Amino acid sequence: MVETSRGIGKKTDMTIGPLWVVAGALQRADQRWLMHRRPEEKHHGGLWEFPGGKVEPYEMPQEALIRELAEELGIAVDPVSIVPLTFAQVDAEFDQPAIVILLYKVTHWDGEPQALEGGAVDWLDPITIGGLPKPPLDSELCARLFYETS
Repeated sequence: MVETSRGIGKKTDMTIGPLWVVAGALQRADQRWLMHRRPEEKHHGGLWEFPGGKVEPYEMPQEALIRELAEELGIAVDPVSIVPLTFAQVDAEFDQPAIVILLYKVTHWDGEPQALEGGAVDWLDPITIGGLPKPPLDSELCARLFYETS
């Protein structure tokens, strides 16, 4: 049970859903992964993350990822080269919605990735990525991608 503006109720009674976000784990043939450093003036500025962004209400997650990678990195991605990997989430708090990040592996694209919206991009190995300052959900995604075994 949660407390809502209408009193105590079930979470399913809440009308505001989570914020859906997609992220791309781009991997080159040399086994290095692309990480994006957020511009200083943005939320989580200066931290490293997998590139991506919000899923618009009219989009499927793969469509949003293709759009976001084109906008942020200037690359074209074929849907067949996108493979779902894992996800991370955080519950809603105060005036912030719950967030769910869906991580996809991308191994083929056209163009050379660039930081078109500011910040920087770099190709790194998992050990180096593990030491980078990252937003909490990206840290969780990295741990699942690089360090968890099943």
